[in-house]
Amino acid sequence: MIDISVSSLVKSFELGKNILDGLTFTVNSGERVGILGHNGCGKTTLFRILAGEIGWDEGEVMVAPSKRLGLISQIPVYPDGWTTEDVLRSAHKRLYEISDRLNELGLLMEHDQSPALLQEYDRLSDDFRRLGGYDMDTARNRVANGLDIPAAMREQPFDSLSGGEKTRVNLGRLILEDTDVLLLDEPTNHLDLQATEWLEEYLRKFRGTVVTISHDRYFLDRTVTRIIEIQDGKAEFYSGNYSFYAIEKERRYQERMKQYLKEQAKIQQLEKAAEQMHLWAFMGNDALHKRAFSMEKRIERMRTTQKPTKARRLEARFQSREFKGDEVLQIKGVSKAFGERRLFEDVYLRVEGGERIALLGENGTGKTTLLNMLVGLDSPDAGMIRLGPSVKAAYLPQVIHFAHPERSILDTMLYELDITPQSARNRLAAYQFTGEDVFKSVSVLSGGELSRLRLCMLMDESINLLILDEPTNHLDIDSREWLEQAVEEFDGTLLFVSHDRYFINRFATRVWELEDHAITDYPMGFMQYRQVREEAHRAAQAAAVPVQPKKQASAGRGNRAQQAARKQLTICETAIAKLEASLAALDQDMEAAACDAEKLGELYRQQQEVEAELEREMTRWEELSLQAEEQEI
Repeated sequence: MIDISVSSLVKSFELGKNILDGLTFTVNSGERVGILGHNGCGKTTLFRILAGEIGWDEGEVMVAPSKRLGLISQIPVYPDGWTTEDVLRSAHKRLYEISDRLNELGLLMEHDQSPALLQEYDRLSDDFRRLGGYDMDTARNRVANGLDIPAAMREQPFDSLSGGEKTRVNLGRLILEDTDVLLLDEPTNHLDLQATEWLEEYLRKFRGTVVTISHDRYFLDRTVTRIIEIQDGKAEFYSGNYSFYAIEKERRYQERMKQYLKEQAKIQQLEKAAEQMHLWAFMGNDALHKRAFSMEKRIERMRTTQKPTKARRLEARFQSREFKGDEVLQIKGVSKAFGERRLFEDVYLRVEGGERIALLGENGTGKTTLLNMLVGLDSPDAGMIRLGPSVKAAYLPQVIHFAHPERSILDTMLYELDITPQSARNRLAAYQFTGEDVFKSVSVLSGGELSRLRLCMLMDESINLLILDEPTNHLDIDSREWLEQAVEEFDGTLLFVSHDRYFINRFATRVWELEDHAITDYPMGFMQYRQVREEAHRAAQAAAVPVQPKKQASAGRGNRAQQAARKQLTICETAIAKLEASLAALDQDMEAAACDAEKLGELYRQQQEVEAELEREMTRWEELSLQAEEQEI
């Protein structure tokens, strides 16, 4: 059954410039589809059309009338005074209406036992039960816990929440609405690692259809089974997750380039032949002119094949400054609070030259506040922060502001940097601001464009300490890959906050975890940090289980069966642990082989096999666990 059908869709916001130009695709029930494309290609516009928020110019758009569609694209406006709990409860609006009517009917039936009232009460009672009315509170608590929406936040006014917190709440509301088709536009942009992984698990179990716009490569690998790439207003299809898409896209490019070069060689051959025929015709064989003209027409038809192109990569690089000395940064006894809200206290840390540190923690723990203090935008309540004497830092904040947003992109460069107009245009061109784009007002730029503009200005500076706060947010995949290449070539010290697991895994050689008002220092990479954290979590869970008095073992078949089941369970758990370790190793190998399409393809095949085996072992573990419990009874 088809849930979404789009045929020959055309949409423009400027006369003669179609952002969607003949877009055609279908999405079947239960599919997991990722929508890719560079920023500005029309992905969000497509979602708004599907949700009925805006119209279109030509073509046909169909969403199955029996299916409920939910969209996460922007933070909606709720009535003044609404709390977070009110927003979550709004997902069950119909159920609360039924509950109110049932209460009304209950009061009426104290004095009126007419068949009409009894029939309405019975019908509404069935609807209330069928729609999950008795599980509303349980469902709301489960989703809130999964997305890290604590009780205190649920009591806060929704308008007082941060952008990331609003995103989590709005996502929770959408999940609670029990929609059949989920449209998710960059759902992980403001989610921390825990919430992102919870969402991945939720989507894995979700029985409906999921269509997501995302530039989070890990998220795409774990949640989608088909990719639709929007390019030049049209769709290109890839049957697989992001890893498959990356390999297949390169293969198709090479194949098209091979075909193009073959055609060009044929054209050159035909041109030579036509030229020779004209020469022979002038020497007396007039009939050859006709054959030459026919050949030239054939050549013109062949010239319609366009040369395959790749997205133009940004070419700029961070300008490194020589670092003298060992100490880059010292944090001594630093504490910070906002009123009664304590972020961290008595923090001691030291950074040496060349380190690459990831600052991790849940949203709202104070990561951005710490970065702001490092660059002097905020001050600690106690303690001291000291940069080394030869340190020159550059900071890319999560939320980018310009003092004069009314200025054009070009004027912003000219006012803030001591450069000539031509030099400014050359530098902007390296960041994909070309032609008339440089005269755009800064106030109309997207989040990704603001990031590129700020990076363009940062890279002009000679620095040896680079501080980044969610640098990949709002960037498309091509821009993320360019930024990663620029960071890779930067030989100074790196300190960054990110929830992009691909970025963290690639660069972090040290992890600072901000949790429970303290910063724990892990002198290791991301994957090793995750393993250490997981082991500590399992140990804590085991310690929390109360020791039960041993039951008297009963002789006979039941006891032997129990022992056998537990033995098989242990073997199964060992196998699961080994498979998970294999997947972690394959992730690292795939990262290292990112530029080797052939090797990446083989590793992807191995990953699929290991994941399938892991799924089988997990199913077997569940069965063995039930068997063991039954034997104990």
